[in-house]
Amino acid sequence: MKEKIMDVMQKFSKAMFIPVLILPIAGILIAVGNLFTNTRLQAVLPFLDNPLTKGFGTLLSGSLTAILTNLGVIFCVGLAVGLADKKKSEAGFISLLSFLVFINAMNKFMGLRGILVEGSLSGTGQALVLGVQVLDMGVFLGLMLGVVVALVHNRFCETEFNNAFQIYGGTRFVFIVLIPVMVVMAVVLTFVWPFVQAGINALGSFIQSSGNFGIFVYGTLERLLIPTGLHHLVYTPFLYTSLGGVATVGGQVLEGARNIYYAEIADETVKVLSQSVIWDARGISKMFGLIGACLAMYHTARPENRGKIKAVLITASVTSFIAGVTEPIEFSFLFVAPVLFVVHAVLAGSSFVVLNLIGCRAIGPNGFIDFLLYNVPLGFAKTRWPLYIVVGLVYFVLYYVIFRALITKMNLKTLGRESEGMEMKLHTKAEYKAKVNAEGNASATGNSADDVNAALIVEALGGKDNILKVTNCYTRLRTELADPDLVQEDVLRGQTGATAVVRKGKNIQVVYGLKVTAVRKAVDAELGFKDNE
Repeated sequence: MKEKIMDVMQKFSKAMFIPVLILPIAGILIAVGNLFTNTRLQAVLPFLDNPLTKGFGTLLSGSLTAILTNLGVIFCVGLAVGLADKKKSEAGFISLLSFLVFINAMNKFMGLRGILVEGSLSGTGQALVLGVQVLDMGVFLGLMLGVVVALVHNRFCETEFNNAFQIYGGTRFVFIVLIPVMVVMAVVLTFVWPFVQAGINALGSFIQSSGNFGIFVYGTLERLLIPTGLHHLVYTPFLYTSLGGVATVGGQVLEGARNIYYAEIADETVKVLSQSVIWDARGISKMFGLIGACLAMYHTARPENRGKIKAVLITASVTSFIAGVTEPIEFSFLFVAPVLFVVHAVLAGSSFVVLNLIGCRAIGPNGFIDFLLYNVPLGFAKTRWPLYIVVGLVYFVLYYVIFRALITKMNLKTLGRESEGMEMKLHTKAEYKAKVNAEGNASATGNSADDVNAALIVEALGGKDNILKVTNCYTRLRTELADPDLVQEDVLRGQTGATAVVRKGKNIQVVYGLKVTAVRKAVDAELGFKDNE
């Protein structure tokens, strides 16, 4: 049962990446648009104060803000595509149709009950979704409908009929089944959702009332779940639902720390960013803390090994600092010295508390580029971003001192402290046992599909017949295998460029870092997989 639950969570986790990974792109472009309309920046750079640049900025930020106000349909389509076993494009199209059926069915039923609110909807628990007035379910509506559509799609997408009914088979039959399902859901949720919303509000109030302790638990848990690949299931509800706070910006009620942040940085009438329940302080450990950890590993390495690991650690540090990708560093000590990973999680959680105590509302979850675009143009008063850097430097020192002390006192076998002759790479302890002659074999170290030895990766995963599904996130090749015992971890780590292999039942995650997209394309080509598979 435990394995089945984990498999379901893993599948949901992978599907969540489709909508979740798009949102930061929209946020960055909104921030870019705001640069061209920011009056403070125009005072410093007068050439930006002209109709052309201001118009461009207004169009860019204004058009992308619509994504933030329609997260329900975005998550519905994204989840349906991610959870569909096959015919993914058709699943996405059907999910959009189902979403439209649902909101209109709910609107009509609410009208029949006479509970549609007239006038302003602020604070009424109702909202306009794609221009249709329904109960305000936010992202949760998209999550529910996306899952239901995917379940029905997977069950009936290959159902076929004979003779005159043949035209109603396949995915068309899926939509036929979903129409009454959506109508029934709309009616039921009209009665049920107010109680669910009350429970969500109570949970948010509890987290808020727990103060810094709740913030600390959130920040620590978000890091601790990195090995499972489920960490984004922790932060997504807080960033995009009422669990992360509720605020009115420009007359519009917004839910979720990230949504509130995007709206408030775009509204120049907002002088100080509001205090949401949970704030996004992941950048402290990514941009500063883990850099200190890398320096500690360098200084505690054997003198003869420092030259070998310098380039590796510098590359990993730059990736973490600039892009916010931390797994190459985290997996370098996760298994060989798990106590360091626990300390890392605790320090990351405490950084949330520190920023909250000093009222710093700057963010940098995806590295330094994000940090500059989001915060610097807003000035000190709105985000107090210079304090973010001060806190980051403090955590750089803390990570360095604590990691160095633990590595030396406990004689932890971190990077560069292995016995002589071992290969100096960012990987797990098992990888260090790989044969040195593996260097002569083909490896997936390039950044294009042509540089990836897909045949070796497929073989190490148990062969073509063993691989049921392949997806990827920012850094991991995520696979579902028929028999996970056939996986050759030493080959994946020692000969294909992987830095770690994470096992969760039949779900095997192979960490490749930023080149994972090229690896995924090469593996798909080797397997003959198409987009709808």
